[in-house]
Amino acid sequence: MTENLTDPERELALSYAPAALQPRLRTLWRLDERFGAIIAGTTEATIGEMRLLWWREAIATSDEGAKAEPLLEEIAGAIRGTGSDASEWGAMAEGWHALLQEPVAEAELDRFAEERGGRLFRLSAALLGAELRDGDDVDKAGRGWSLVDLSFRHSDAGLALEARTKGNAILRDIAIGTWPSPLRPLGALTLLAQRDARNPDPVRRQGAPRRIARLLAYRLFGR
Repeated sequence: MTENLTDPERELALSYAPAALQPRLRTLWRLDERFGAIIAGTTEATIGEMRLLWWREAIATSDEGAKAEPLLEEIAGAIRGTGSDASEWGAMAEGWHALLQEPVAEAELDRFAEERGGRLFRLSAALLGAELRDGDDVDKAGRGWSLVDLSFRHSDAGLALEARTKGNAILRDIAIGTWPSPLRPLGALTLLAQRDARNPDPVRRQGAPRRIARLLAYRLFGR
């Protein structure tokens, strides 16, 4: 059985997917959490780079490395079951790698948004079987979501503010109410990110009744 995510709101959002799709979707998002944990626990950039590189190479040959890391076995199964490109999964590490730069310049922040968030949302949409249309802006939503998420997780207040400002600029025109129903899990995450980007409070009140009520309304009505 696939383990739950450590972030409860992400876990709730992914529960909006059909039950049969949730394990593979959760595996993808657990990989993103693993990359984030590597960065959070890294004090030397070189060591962080080596760990991210190990994961990227291991994902490319995940059948061989499954015994060394249980998550790799899940990734291998998800990739085999969907025909996904293993290199696309591993490439999310490039986004997280951008945060190892000192200082994190605007170009690195943009790389993080695209390679982590944009790629994560695109891969998720594929796992959900969604047929993307012009104007759905799923890639754009992923970039904005990842920047807002980073703004609540990074210890550098200046970088956090820059990330949230950029994320707000990206997210404010995205109309998730027009998205097809298979994208409902990503829409829920985008909805929360839009609200968080506009909120000047530096603390994210995850699990607050109003947040959960808003998610439930979106799940029911798609807007």
